[in-house]
Amino acid sequence: MARLLWMLMLLVAWAAPARADDISASARGVVRVVTLAVVDDEVVGFGHGSGFAVGPDRIVTNAHVVELEGRYPGAVVIGVVPSEGDKSYQGRLIAVDPERDLALIEVQGLKLPPLALYNGPIGEGEATVALGYPGNVDLATAQSASDFITPLSPVRSEGVFSGMRRLGTTGVLLHTASIARGNSGGPLLDRCGRVLGVNSALTRGDDGDASFGFAIAGSELSGFLREAGQQAIAVGTTCIGMEELLAQDRAASADAAQQDAARARVAAERAAAERATAIESARERNEATRENFMAGAAVLLVLAALAGGGAGLMASRGKRREAIWAGAGGGVLLIGAVALFVSRPSFDPDSVPAPTKPATSAAGLTGKLLCTLVPERSRVTVSVTPEVAMDWQANGCMNGRTQYAEAQNSGWERILVPDEEQTVSVLRYEPATGTYINTRYLLNGERMAEARRLRQGVDLKQCAGESAGRANLATQQAAIRAALPQLPNERLVYSCHAARGTH
Repeated sequence: MARLLWMLMLLVAWAAPARADDISASARGVVRVVTLAVVDDEVVGFGHGSGFAVGPDRIVTNAHVVELEGRYPGAVVIGVVPSEGDKSYQGRLIAVDPERDLALIEVQGLKLPPLALYNGPIGEGEATVALGYPGNVDLATAQSASDFITPLSPVRSEGVFSGMRRLGTTGVLLHTASIARGNSGGPLLDRCGRVLGVNSALTRGDDGDASFGFAIAGSELSGFLREAGQQAIAVGTTCIGMEELLAQDRAASADAAQQDAARARVAAERAAAERATAIESARERNEATRENFMAGAAVLLVLAALAGGGAGLMASRGKRREAIWAGAGGGVLLIGAVALFVSRPSFDPDSVPAPTKPATSAAGLTGKLLCTLVPERSRVTVSVTPEVAMDWQANGCMNGRTQYAEAQNSGWERILVPDEEQTVSVLRYEPATGTYINTRYLLNGERMAEARRLRQGVDLKQCAGESAGRANLATQQAAIRAALPQLPNERLVYSCHAARGTH
């Protein structure tokens, strides 16, 4: 029975859909930092710790991780070992602040996905995650010295934020995520994978006391980077789960659909009332016209009778010619009376035209547009979100060079798989609502390589007017989408409007 339960658990795990993990996305930019001091061909010092990218070739770590550089100037090799790949790189110390216990390393030949710094408020009890290379794990698993320079994914541990403290003059975060020697310089993250601080020290859990970790506060890190002239990505939006965001968006869409339906009902009722009023007005006009026709016919009939009587009177007096003319005139008047009576208009309600509807453009919002982020509909973990300017054409051509394909439900879609960045972006534009959505997947090296392989099958590189080319593009993009995780890391939703100066 136990074996059957175990097999079922394995099957469930195997069948679970792949999904993007914010912590794993951040782990792509976490590195091991190894220092080696050599004097007269003799190794006189060795140290190791962790670090993380704040730029493609810039690594933050603790000052004490690279303290050998101060003791043996010019005799220290700084090795940077990424979490992916098959080689390590040499780094160069370019800034150090012993007071804050922070250092900045430059690496040649390596491009890493930078982590974003979180500059918003942190509440006590919020979840935290430490990433790094704890020494006790290395001692237990390393087979040789080469294992310390072999790319390996960092170890993660979870805890909670326990408050702000100070170590000397430096602000630090107190947390319960398990760290050890070797975690120094690694990031302390929130559950969205954004940097809260830099792990630096830990308390000892003697005599059953609980252990706590200290991380250099994000404000201290921002100050250090600013003084070092190093730019970094900073995000202050609240961390929200992708499932929660999508559920909110679905609820908002359903609410909007209900509101649209209610507006449609009101419009239909108004149109029906307007039509009823129009029919009643037309009926009244018709009745007035009929009465005028009938009154005219009656007048002509009376005149015809008078003409007939006059003709008879003249004939009795021997005025034959005058009698003929009077009789002929009476006959004409009689025919006119009959014709006018017969031709009186009838009333057909269907002949009343329906109220005209305002003209709408089938192409939706096109031309030169300016799109602004909608924060309440977006999930931002690492991206900067400036306004997006674009020139959209009705045939799905973006900025005159990028062709989008018709999406399954509505709108247009294009999947971008860049060569340099480890990110796949699913771009979508909905002209009917002026909504532009950038859904971003932050992938590891293996998944990114697969996406690039599939991208080779996409042969439509420029704008094309024919629908057959767009249909083929949609089929090719479907293969890329099928290889992506079920949920993305980021969803940037923009609201677009006509750019100023355009019509």
